[in-house]
Amino acid sequence: MPFETDVLVIGCGIAGSIAALQLAQDRERQVTVVTRTRDPEESNTRYAQGGIVARGQEDSAHLLVEDILRAGAGLSYPPAAKLLAADGPELVYRILLEQAGVSFDRKSGGKLSYTREGGHSVSRILHVGDATGQAIEAALIARLREQPNVTLHTGATAVDLITSSHHSRDPLVIYQPTKCHGAYILDREENAVHRILAKATILATGGLGRIYRHTTNPAGARGDGLAMAHRAGAWIINAEYIQFHPTTLAVPGTENFLISEAVRGEGAQLFTPDGRHFMDQYAPKWGDLAPRDVVARAIHQEMLEHGYPYVLLDLANVMSATRIPERFPTIYTTCKKAGVDITTQPIPVVPAAHYFCGGVHVDSWGRSTLEGLYAVGEVSCTGLHGANRLASTSLLEGLVWGNRAARDIADREDLTLVKAVDIPPWQDVSEGVPADPVLVYRDSRTIQNIMWLYVGLARNTHRLARALTDLNHLWGVIDQFYRTTRLNDNLIGLRNIAQTAWIVTSAAWHNRESRGAHYREDSTAHEFAGLYDAEGPLFSTISEF
Repeated sequence: MPFETDVLVIGCGIAGSIAALQLAQDRERQVTVVTRTRDPEESNTRYAQGGIVARGQEDSAHLLVEDILRAGAGLSYPPAAKLLAADGPELVYRILLEQAGVSFDRKSGGKLSYTREGGHSVSRILHVGDATGQAIEAALIARLREQPNVTLHTGATAVDLITSSHHSRDPLVIYQPTKCHGAYILDREENAVHRILAKATILATGGLGRIYRHTTNPAGARGDGLAMAHRAGAWIINAEYIQFHPTTLAVPGTENFLISEAVRGEGAQLFTPDGRHFMDQYAPKWGDLAPRDVVARAIHQEMLEHGYPYVLLDLANVMSATRIPERFPTIYTTCKKAGVDITTQPIPVVPAAHYFCGGVHVDSWGRSTLEGLYAVGEVSCTGLHGANRLASTSLLEGLVWGNRAARDIADREDLTLVKAVDIPPWQDVSEGVPADPVLVYRDSRTIQNIMWLYVGLARNTHRLARALTDLNHLWGVIDQFYRTTRLNDNLIGLRNIAQTAWIVTSAAWHNRESRGAHYREDSTAHEFAGLYDAEGPLFSTISEF
């Protein structure tokens, strides 16, 4: 028999956890949360170092909207920015601080400590050292475990969404709008795929950084949710806008560990290996605190022009040797293990894929274009981030839209559970051979290299054409591999990486205009290049806030 629930949440980072917690307030409602990791705290949220936007002492909703729209390079959706600025800070204080008990850093007098990051005009970001996401995630998972009507399944990989048009036994449903009825889930412990049928399904699967060779994202950021939504027929927008974090640790033999934007927020500066400070020539107004896409491309340009293997981020000259381990304990410890003492040495850094600004198109309540399917967090596109995300707004977006999706589902009476008899069980290829891990690894690395070289920080027609040709060929090979091989998590991931890479590349190919994080070297339209140094309101809509 299939498993049935009122609400299915796929993913339990900040967005998914908040949605589940808010829905669980009605003890009669059954909420099922599934995550592919064994440890539910292992998510993109966990690796968010810098902090979460709140409201600083000299701050206002109007000022936050201005900063969001400026960073978004003319593509941020003003209503989304206004919603976040109006509702977000209050939710931080009420849900995260008071209800979840997140211990944000405070000054010696007990007042909350706010910092400033790139693109922000004032200090408004709350943090827990340099491990803010980890503190938030731990608090939320602890609260989830306390809810008697929340079932948390770990080690469970979503295979595909269940939709009326793809899976219903009634052929006449093709004449009706497509509805989502839950998902097929691989229980890796049982090695079996189960139907989980739900009145409402919330995608909260995080990002897609692992489609690139260099990324700050954890292993699970494979674009699973995006690929599933695309196969189900949901509308995907802004997929070309991949934000590259400008500063990740560049030491041979180590992962691209993220060096938080808060490091530059505390005054650290970027230098070439020969000691030249270069950011003022790329962003005269903002300097080292310019929005991420500007800083990332500046570093990329310096490395290309001069053959540098990295650039240097110097914190030691602006913060005391005793203060650095207190403010950035995780960064200090990680760099020390890699042989870099950041209290006395600059940090070698390079850009890496960091955040997906596009995603499953949703409205102000997190509703996708498929009935019954919601998307929250990085997998979604609310329009907030536009062409380039403002630092530390991602956690806040997950909080705001996770909460709003839950409120919308709770208020709806039209969401119904499909009859189990109408949805067939998963058709497994039981006679298939096990997936060869060498082939899975090789295909994944090939895709990651294609994306890094051809669809990375700087794109042009020839590179994108080559990427599409290579990806189309690989898709045929991988699709055949998938259909004739016994299902496992790695195979599901490979399929999703391939499809997600194609979605991003196709979007980049069709958009010939440079804007924000989508930089076309051969574009004739670079009118947004100077947007970051603009003075005053950028759009008339700002003054209406």
